Amino acid sequence: MDKITLSNGLRVVTERIPTGRSVSFGIWVKTGSRHENPLNNGISHFIEHMLFKGTDRYSAKDIAEQFDAIGGNVNAFTSKEYTCFYAKVLDEHLPIAVDVLGEMFFRSRMDPEELAKEKNVILEEIAMCEDTPDDLVHELMCEAAYGSHPLAYTILGLKERLLEMTPDDLRGYMKEQYTIENTVISVAGNIDDGLIPLLEQHFGAFTNHGTSAVLTAPEYQGELVFRKKKTEQNHICISVPGVKSGGPLQYPMALLNNAFGGGMSSRLFQEIREKRGLAYSVFSYHSAQADSGLFTVYAGTAPKQTKEVTELIKEMLHDLALNGLSEDELRKGKEQLKGSLILSLESTSSRMNRMGKNELMLGRLDSLDEMIAKIGAVTMDDMGALLDEMFAQPLSLAMVGSTDKAIANVRRDDLVVLRSN
Repeated sequence: MDKITLSNGLRVVTERIPTGRSVSFGIWVKTGSRHENPLNNGISHFIEHMLFKGTDRYSAKDIAEQFDAIGGNVNAFTSKEYTCFYAKVLDEHLPIAVDVLGEMFFRSRMDPEELAKEKNVILEEIAMCEDTPDDLVHELMCEAAYGSHPLAYTILGLKERLLEMTPDDLRGYMKEQYTIENTVISVAGNIDDGLIPLLEQHFGAFTNHGTSAVLTAPEYQGELVFRKKKTEQNHICISVPGVKSGGPLQYPMALLNNAFGGGMSSRLFQEIREKRGLAYSVFSYHSAQADSGLFTVYAGTAPKQTKEVTELIKEMLHDLALNGLSEDELRKGKEQLKGSLILSLESTSSRMNRMGKNELMLGRLDSLDEMIAKIGAVTMDDMGALLDEMFAQPLSLAMVGSTDKAIANVRRDDLVVLRSN
């Protein structure tokens, strides 16, 4: 892996993989729903959409046809803390990808007619989320954990705010957020010495400088949020505080998550699905941000089983809080995490994603050997320190379903009491 700075100060991270014929190219920008406010919530995601709607040289159809013609793919995504525009193409077609994505990045037209059409597309996306309770419950979980903090804002935005946005609003936000300091280019695959001149040609004229926003860390709330919907299942999330991205407890958290609910051999899957047959989908995950994190358990189950599943999850979290992982779980977890990490990096896309995100958010690039060494170095004491952080505050709970009767009397401070004892 190499880190290069273009003549204008733009950071570029690269990894040459000569054994394949593909190249993944990504433009990463440090802006997402967390950088928004109540009046422009959803604007980062809206800009992501609009960059595909045409430039002075390419119409929206032209952009799609450019990549279809070379058998490549192009896409983008917005998260709470960053936005990424990326393409995967054959190595010989990298100049086309750089040209088209560069054109989108710098010269999107923000045409009013296209803007109006794309508003409707995003309104449909919002409606789809509302109609998908197993997606919606995770949005509500952020509200239960973070209250009114920007980390609780929806990435898709709010209908009433979206309808008010103008081309000038989007251009103004881009001028403020799409700066050299907030941007990283990441490239992985069969690249050669022609890459940097190519990037200088298309990105060397980028001159928009600015300072990164000073973010306020969230105060964990530990609340209960319920959304009433007519559904066949109740969808439940239970969360406790996690750890920040790139922090010293990042790898202990990954090991704990894998053992507790990260796979088919995990405690949650084996107990709730395999042993008791109470849910088809049950798992845990950790979401890490720059200064905070959440460890979340999700389950979808029939209304008549909701109370039993909720209590069972709490019991299992109680046991985790008191007893942690066993030595055997830690040992097996290390091997599992090493294997999944190595396998995940076999594609140019995953390598591009890892480099871009780490440089943008952490300002560093850990090699595979360094990551494996950090996994291997995790101790039982590290796990204890992690548990102390996770179970020091009341749990947060979110549910989408027909009634909140099964969760209305949940004691959210149970885990705090048990951990302190």
